[in-house]
Amino acid sequence: RSNPYQTNLLRDGVRRYLQLPEDQTVLILHAKVAQKSYGNEKRFFCPPPCVYLSGPGWKLKQEQLTASDLGEAGFRVWGYMGLDSMGSSLMETQKLSFEEQPDSKGFGCAKALYISDADKRKHFRLVLKLFFSNGQEIGTFHSKLIKVISKPSQKKQSLKNTDLCISAGSKVSLFNRLRSQTVSTRYLSVEGGAFIASARQWAAFTLHLADERCTRSEFPLREGYIRYGSVVQLICTATGITLPPLIIRKVSKQYAMLDVDEPISQLHKCAFQFQGSDRMYLCLSTEKVIQFQASPCPKEANRELLNDGSCWTIIGTEMVEYTFSESLACAREPVSPVPLIAALQLTGGGDVAMLEVQGEYFHAHLKVWFGDVEAETMYRSPKSLVCVVPDVSAFGSDWRWLRYPITVPILLIRDDGLIYSSSFTFTYTPEQSLLPGQQVPSDVPQDSDKLLDSIHQEFTRTNFHLFMQS
Repeated sequence: RSNPYQTNLLRDGVRRYLQLPEDQTVLILHAKVAQKSYGNEKRFFCPPPCVYLSGPGWKLKQEQLTASDLGEAGFRVWGYMGLDSMGSSLMETQKLSFEEQPDSKGFGCAKALYISDADKRKHFRLVLKLFFSNGQEIGTFHSKLIKVISKPSQKKQSLKNTDLCISAGSKVSLFNRLRSQTVSTRYLSVEGGAFIASARQWAAFTLHLADERCTRSEFPLREGYIRYGSVVQLICTATGITLPPLIIRKVSKQYAMLDVDEPISQLHKCAFQFQGSDRMYLCLSTEKVIQFQASPCPKEANRELLNDGSCWTIIGTEMVEYTFSESLACAREPVSPVPLIAALQLTGGGDVAMLEVQGEYFHAHLKVWFGDVEAETMYRSPKSLVCVVPDVSAFGSDWRWLRYPITVPILLIRDDGLIYSSSFTFTYTPEQSLLPGQQVPSDVPQDSDKLLDSIHQEFTRTNFHLFMQS
């Protein structure tokens, strides 16, 4: 464990951080699959990998650099993105410059990345290196795994091989490319609360599956793989804005196929018919998203003729988010590797509870904190940390006798004070009975008894008096 004096100083800083988090977040958006290039042809990744910088910590860093007489130029962020096998040479990567958006986020895009046929791997990751323009390194960040494919599958997809199938609840991107020209590519996006077709930025949409018989007002979510003919709903992951229920159709030679119900595969051409409409389809017109009425096919009732703007390509997407705070850090070391927590596993209970923190990019210089309380932490592997759950009395003498649950955030803190926040929390539940003669504190809510009884019954049955949640 850390030196007690240092721990107390750090604890005061953590308390300030919890009251006013000054995080810096790096968000990487990318496609799940990448089409391999052949010969001299360069098939740039589509949609292109994007990076967003957000959080008040970037502005705090700007103020620190300005105070160090580095001026505004010292705050500007540059990035370099490439494939994880390219080595350390920045000449083999694409340089990213970040522009500030109306929502104050920094945005950068790698439009010219590709994987050649000389690279025989079936999977790879993207590597992002970030620097301040004064040369100070911020850190190195990795994407999730990307699957390499030679070309979109033309065969009917089988659910026995689900690698390329698109599942309900997953995230997708939609783009339109007129006459197969790269320069004409438009991505379905959201701007100013409206759907648009953008040549610069793309949005990730959660693709939900619903029952055809349901109306828009009752849209129960279903599990499974998306098939043509299914009723789906597209929800923007960044804004929550939703399109009306749509029937997804297979596209073949600019015709919507009404009788196809096979699973949808990555990079398939598809169309989206508005449910209950008279052949109206989701369509783009320059940068606007409109409705287009398809023409019936006189000779084949199971086909409808579309225009170019109604034919979309669908591809699965991934998102990875790294969050850290340098507000307490006393070193200028890179922030990476930034640990990512995926799950918590509790063993034991009462005074001997142990918590395993599972995820990625862990190392021996990390400590687990329960709110502002440091836990005794043991490094097990890059994917696992184990810690002793602190007694509830560590949060103050009054906490032991409270009659309602206490929830604290889970943090990982590096030796030099760098804070890595997470979306995970830990909840303590109280014992039902007090010590003999112990008085209930006057500030305990009177309506807490019912909640306490239900929680106590469950945790007495399992012999646990604490639990965690995400």
